[in-house]
Amino acid sequence: MATLTTQVITRAGVTPAYVAGSSGGDACEVGDDIFLHFKNTNAANRTVTLAVPASASTYPNVPYTNPQVTVPLTVGDKMVGPISALFKDTVTGFCTITYDVNPPTNLTVGCFKLQAP
Repeated sequence: MATLTTQVITRAGVTPAYVAGSSGGDACEVGDDIFLHFKNTNAANRTVTLAVPASASTYPNVPYTNPQVTVPLTVGDKMVGPISALFKDTVTGFCTITYDVNPPTNLTVGCFKLQAP
């Protein structure tokens, strides 16, 4: 599992950088200004899952469902967010991202944050 580097989007812009999805998943910073951008050039759809820790639920018998996002095949492009504190793992402090295929061949991801005004 790799921790994604958060790239700050400023008024001057950002040249986005993407990394290959890691075998075993990835992790990213959490916050109301954080989002993920996935790109898929594979000949098959890819499913990305964001883990919601069990501790996030205010009701012990009603867990949140981990959101799943399908990134379409060949020229798939998905932006997901915000990656709020709901996704914060109590041990690592990050959001855990997993993929339906390991390694997620031809799937890249970037983590972005809006610069505070």
